[in-house]
Amino acid sequence: MKFKRSSGILLHPTSLPGSYGIGDIGPAAHTWIDFLSASGCGLWQILPLGPTGYGDSPYQCFSSFAGNPYLISPESLLNDDLLHPDDLIDRPSFPSNHVEFGRIIPWKLDLLERSFNRYQHLGSANMKREMEQFREKHSAWLEDFALFMALKEMHAGQPWHTWKEPLRDRHPNAITDAQKQYDIAIQRQIYRQFIFFRQWSMLHNLAHSKNIQIIGDIPIFVAHDSADVWSNPHLFHLDKSGKPTFVAGVPPDYFAPTGQLWGNPLYRWETHAKDGFSWWEERIRATLDLVDIIRIDHFRGFAGYWEVPGSAKTAEFGRWVPGPGKVFFQSILQSLGDLPFIAEDLGVITPDVEDMRASFDLPGMRIIQFGFDSTPQDPFLPHNFPENCVVYTGTHDNDTALGWYNRVPEKDKAFYRSYLNRDGSDFSWDLIRAVWSSVAIFGLAPMQDFLNLGNEARMNYPGNPSGNWAWRMAKDAPTQKLAEKIKELNYLYSRLSNPV
Repeated sequence: MKFKRSSGILLHPTSLPGSYGIGDIGPAAHTWIDFLSASGCGLWQILPLGPTGYGDSPYQCFSSFAGNPYLISPESLLNDDLLHPDDLIDRPSFPSNHVEFGRIIPWKLDLLERSFNRYQHLGSANMKREMEQFREKHSAWLEDFALFMALKEMHAGQPWHTWKEPLRDRHPNAITDAQKQYDIAIQRQIYRQFIFFRQWSMLHNLAHSKNIQIIGDIPIFVAHDSADVWSNPHLFHLDKSGKPTFVAGVPPDYFAPTGQLWGNPLYRWETHAKDGFSWWEERIRATLDLVDIIRIDHFRGFAGYWEVPGSAKTAEFGRWVPGPGKVFFQSILQSLGDLPFIAEDLGVITPDVEDMRASFDLPGMRIIQFGFDSTPQDPFLPHNFPENCVVYTGTHDNDTALGWYNRVPEKDKAFYRSYLNRDGSDFSWDLIRAVWSSVAIFGLAPMQDFLNLGNEARMNYPGNPSGNWAWRMAKDAPTQKLAEKIKELNYLYSRLSNPV
């Protein structure tokens, strides 16, 4: 798909300001869209929107189709008469600069329970009709997901492969009995999804009205403890007890001597291919209902991936296995008629990966931070960018620009100062300007860099199992002055979303 020259900001909804402990998709998100519009940006990039579990990572979700109930806005529920003002009287005093997931989750779930009860007893006929339409539209994944979550509640959160065999292996009689026994718990889960999608749809429509496209993420792999795997075990390498026989990771390198063991179950690609990659087609369609452009995380895995035995404790002893390759993208192209994709092609990229990306004219990625520890031939320096690429100052996995500058060797700083002819006094904005002025079709930066924040605002440390995803933006951070400053860059470098 050919994209139009544009720019945007990376900010996950959890990082939005507000009084309820975690950023959500209510009024503060609508104000955020207004800020993007005022800044002349045409793109808002987010992380996966799925329901998070252990570690609170949006890359380890209970479903790749469902929405995260923690993102539901209490204010919007109040406005829709799905909460009473008294329901918010006992709101705890949450910190404003970070998410305390351990405190916010039980409080938010209790609030959603109150909302569900109010909906059941006082919900309007129109609202209930809307709910039934939602349930019918999303029936392909919604019923299984709701049952999966209800069963996880009944099992005190234990992963599905530890359940007793009839439920673990989805024996028809056991499933039918569970649907009857846990009917209210299932309805509760469906209600949460209905509300999430309802609120997100309003936000998405507002973005479109302001000429803003949303970039979302599809991680190539899904979590083992997910409705995706429990509902479709034949699509994954699992043993008879539901445990993965092979898992995903990356091999050892300079940064990780034992590699990175991700632990996601690997696909039986031959099974996917036999039915025309129908599960993947549905997954992509569902994601494109929520966003406009998809960044495919770990794109190289479609060409070849690192296969590690399921019993391994590290990723050292694995092997490279061919992925589905071009056949996969040809099938999706035939089904969707277009590929609004960005290929995350960072790391060690082999010729077959480059060929696969080029065959479908997909833009790859560049991180300008990576360019200053090498030579002028480095592909992450602006004069080496191709036009068909998406350039970032950094992503959620990197340090902030200022955090990077404060910790790298002096030789890297000296190279940056020489290359950009700057003195280091405004490093974050130097990088933003370099990205915006480049030939790259899209230029993006995390909001932390626009705010010139340091390491304290970093979103994620890859490989750290906890303590991530918590940063939140201050309520007074997205000012009119900042919007005007960004808009000037968009004007100067022909990236305005609504050029005059």
